[in-house]
Amino acid sequence: MKKIDVIIKPFKLDDVREALSEIGVTGMTATEVKGFGRQKGHTELYRGAEYVIDFLPKVKLEIVVQEEILERCLEVISNAARTGKIGDGKIFVSAVEKVVRIRTGEEDRDAI
Repeated sequence: MKKIDVIIKPFKLDDVREALSEIGVTGMTATEVKGFGRQKGHTELYRGAEYVIDFLPKVKLEIVVQEEILERCLEVISNAARTGKIGDGKIFVSAVEKVVRIRTGEEDRDAI
């Protein structure tokens, strides 16, 4: 099993969720986060004063999938989240050693 952590622009959340649902991904966790990368934030004007916004609003998705569909998930996420502009986000993949469904006690493949 693999865990996919995805950082995307907030307005792309529904596109990514719908695209993953179409390929059979049944669950994910979404968290509103703030961060910056090469984008380095931006400046905004508010009531005549300039403010530097270092941390930009993003959404972090956490998804656990079987290795068999990992590459397809990465492709679908990339296509759905891409705008072609700086700040589109990142995808991180890591190994998951164990999964337990709390309600039933099911483990690993059965718990996803």
